[in-house]
Amino acid sequence: MFETLKNAFKNKDVRRKLLITLALLFIYRIGCWIPIPGINPVVYKNSASGDGLLGLLNGITGSALQNGALFAIGITPYINASIILQLLTVAIPRLQEYQKQGDDGKRKITQITRYITIALALAQAIGVTVSYARMDALSNDVFGPMNQTWLIAMFVCVLMVMGSLLTMWLGERITDYGIGNGISLLIFVGIIASAGLAIVESFQSAIDGNEMAIWELIGFVIMVVAVFTLIVFVDLAERRVPVQYAKQIKGRKQYGGQSTFIPIKLNASGVMPIIFATALITFPQMIAQLVAPESGFYAWWSYWLGAGSWIYAIFVALLILFFSYFYAQIEFNPEDISRNIQQYGGFINGIRPGKPTTEYLSRISKRLTLFGAIFLAFIALVPSVVFSAVLDNPTLVGAFSATGMLIVVSVALEFNKQLQSQLMMKQYKGFLK
Repeated sequence: MFETLKNAFKNKDVRRKLLITLALLFIYRIGCWIPIPGINPVVYKNSASGDGLLGLLNGITGSALQNGALFAIGITPYINASIILQLLTVAIPRLQEYQKQGDDGKRKITQITRYITIALALAQAIGVTVSYARMDALSNDVFGPMNQTWLIAMFVCVLMVMGSLLTMWLGERITDYGIGNGISLLIFVGIIASAGLAIVESFQSAIDGNEMAIWELIGFVIMVVAVFTLIVFVDLAERRVPVQYAKQIKGRKQYGGQSTFIPIKLNASGVMPIIFATALITFPQMIAQLVAPESGFYAWWSYWLGAGSWIYAIFVALLILFFSYFYAQIEFNPEDISRNIQQYGGFINGIRPGKPTTEYLSRISKRLTLFGAIFLAFIALVPSVVFSAVLDNPTLVGAFSATGMLIVVSVALEFNKQLQSQLMMKQYKGFLK
C-alpha cells in the first residue's frame, strides 16, 4: 500500500485527487471540533466517551458527539438511510427498476436516499438534544435573558441536521472529485481519530506517572494487530470455482476455449450483518436511553440484553447468521450466474449446465456464508471480551469496536484498490499517447 501511495503522488492527476480528498477530510475534522452554541460539552463528555451505545456513536463520529460539535450526529443518518433503501429495494419493484436504469436510476435512488437522510437526521438530532437536556448540557446562557430551553433545543436540532447534511455533501464531493468512496472514508477517519485520541490519553497517563499505562498500551497494540491480521486474511479469502468455455468456430474465427473462474468471497457481506444485528438489538435501548433513562424498561433491557450479557451474545450471533444469509442472497445469485455461463457456452467440470450448476453454486455459497457468519460473530463478541478482561482501561477498550475494526480494514483495502485502478488507467492513457 505504501508503494501504491508513492506512485500515486508521482502522477499529477491522481495526486490532485488525493490532495482534494485530504482537504475535504480536513474540513470534516474541523467540523468535528466546532462547538454548537447552547451546549455545555463538559456535562456530556463522560457519558458519550464510554463503551456503551453513545460511546459507539461517538467513535464513528470521531468524538464529535462528546464535543457537542457541528458534526455531532455525523454521517450515521445517511448510512442508515442507505441501509433502509437497500432493504426496500428487495421488496419494492419500482426501486428495482431504478437500479436497472443506469445513471438516471442511480440519480433517482440517490435523491430518495437524501430525503430519508433528512428525516433520520431530524429524528436523531431530536433524540440527542433530549438527552442533552436531561443531562443539563443545554446552556441557557447563550440566549441571555430569554431563558427559553425549547428555543435552545430547536436551535441545536437545526444545527445538528445542517451538520449531518454538510457531512453527506462532503462525502459526495470526495466521491465525485477525490479518490472515491467518500462516505466510507469519512467513517474511516472518524474511527481512526477516536482511536488516536484514546492512545494519546494513554500516553499522557504514562507520562503523568502511571506505570501500567504503557504496558496496557503495548498489549492493546499487539491485540489490535492480531485482530487486524485475522480480518485481512478472511476479507481477502475466496473460493474460485473453475469454469471452462467450449470452442466455437464462427466463419474463419475461433471463439472461446479459455478457462476462467468465478470468485466467491468468504465474507461477501462485509460488515453489514454486524451493523444490522447490533442496530436491531440496541434500538430499544437507544430509544429508552434518549427518552426515559430512569424507566424500569431501560434498566431491564440494559441488564438482560445490554452489551456484555450472555443473552445479548446469543441474540447477536443468531442475528448475524440471519443477516449474513440475507445479504448473501442479494450479492450472489446462483441462478443468474448459471444462466450466464450456459448462455456463453461455459460449464463447470463435472457439473451439468442448468439446474445442477445452480444447485452446485448455491451449495458452495451457503457453506462459505456459514463460515463467514461464524467469523463475524467471533469478531463481534470475542475481541471486546478479551480486551475488557486483559486491559483495565475503558478508554482503550472503547477505542476500537468490532464494527470499527472491520470498517477500517475494509475501507483501507478498498482505498488501495481504487488507487491501483486509477494508476492503471493513467498508464494505459500514457501508452496510447
